[in-house]
Amino acid sequence: MMNAKELAVTPKESVVVGSKNKAVQDWLFKNKNSISIIGGILSICFIIYGWNLGIFTSAAKMAAWLGNYGVVAAPLLFILVQVIQVVVPIIPGALGCVLGVAMFGPINGFIYNYVGICLGSIIAFLLGRAYGPDFIRKVTGEKFYDRYSKYLDSDHGFDKMLATLIFLPVAPDDLLCYLSGISTISAKKFSAIIVFAKPFSIFLYSMGLNTVLQALIK
Repeated sequence: MMNAKELAVTPKESVVVGSKNKAVQDWLFKNKNSISIIGGILSICFIIYGWNLGIFTSAAKMAAWLGNYGVVAAPLLFILVQVIQVVVPIIPGALGCVLGVAMFGPINGFIYNYVGICLGSIIAFLLGRAYGPDFIRKVTGEKFYDRYSKYLDSDHGFDKMLATLIFLPVAPDDLLCYLSGISTISAKKFSAIIVFAKPFSIFLYSMGLNTVLQALIK
């Protein structure tokens, strides 16, 4: 068994690890637009693939396909994808909602979308609170940060603005979650806003876009 001395990390090793983490973080920030586009293309390809297999139009085929992953594993994997797409926006959130309904049906799809997006939103908030303005600027971009950061002062009612924008389906929700991390809103209040304001926009994305997509494919 290794002793405490062998397990200890030297200052030099700590600097090396920190530099590697920063390099990865900088690369992700620099290429986030390209990653998002690739994620969107892959999502569309998967939708086309699924419709060709018939898993989005036949309950029996869908059940058989999901059976390859297990009735428990498949929803958990999808929820994890939705968490990731909020924290690291590699897949457009709207497409993720459509996939949820297409894969699991309107009720279960909505539930899995809701759980994954809420968890991801809270994680984004906590990351913003932990790493501060400089980190958030990199995630959201200077233009977004400059536009919305002026409302962070509680005198401007940031919490009310946040609740309204989270409720609407066209707001930049994921970026607002990061920005909220450096506001005066408590984690408890932020979580309540997400839990109660998110369902409407998720429902519109999940059901509305899925209806449009089915009409286009037919």
